[in-house]
Amino acid sequence: MFGGLTGFTNEKGTDWGEQMLNTVASQTIRHLFSKSELVEVVVRCYPSSKLLQGSIDSFKMNGRGLVIRKDFAVEEMSFETDAVSIDFASVLSGKLRLKQPTQAIAQVILSQEGINHAFTAELVKKRLINLSVPELTELSGGKPVSFTEVNVELLPENRLRILAKADLSSGELIPLRMVVTVGIEKRRRVSFQNPQVELDAVPAEQKEISQTLSLVLAEILDNMVDLDRFDLDGVKMRLNRLQTEGKKLIFSGYAEIERIPKTG
Repeated sequence: MFGGLTGFTNEKGTDWGEQMLNTVASQTIRHLFSKSELVEVVVRCYPSSKLLQGSIDSFKMNGRGLVIRKDFAVEEMSFETDAVSIDFASVLSGKLRLKQPTQAIAQVILSQEGINHAFTAELVKKRLINLSVPELTELSGGKPVSFTEVNVELLPENRLRILAKADLSSGELIPLRMVVTVGIEKRRRVSFQNPQVELDAVPAEQKEISQTLSLVLAEILDNMVDLDRFDLDGVKMRLNRLQTEGKKLIFSGYAEIERIPKTG
């Protein structure tokens, strides 16, 4: 049986062992996402007999149209490891287990549409509604304040324009509009820096409160996007760089993979 898996080569030069591993890995990774348009996995191992010891030369994944936890859309995701040690017996049972932790270079591309959809997720909305902090309590007469209708526009040079409304629990909605620069802190947190509030379209009687509330919202967002809150079980993401490119936000970094998670 093992001889057939690691010794028979098809017309494209890929032996049955690699084919089986590619299939199992694709199925395993696809199950990490709520939805996926495409998940491709390519495993390389030469000579193929190394598979019996669980040694492979590289492991590469490309995904498109992915959804994490039902609400967080990823337009594209890719990662590639160096040599990896796996439990080959687990592959024969249709699973994929690592013998030891590994690292992979990674790239994640988010679309402007996907980012805006994320602001409708309960995980995000609950951090923006019914807030009671000193700056807001004074402005709202002690009532909770909620930030709603958050919309992001990607701009060149790592900038975002953020539009939103602040509900002061009195029926009055305050329009908010500002431009921020996004960056990376400690390789795990996306920061919202240097907020520039835009007040031209805000009614005169609301300009002062809009200025204050915009800066409060910028501070809230600056403390919201921490990758440790979104890590898959057994996988820790770290960022080296981000950039805006047209209507896309591109992250590059690496993943520390302790084990293959069971679900996303």
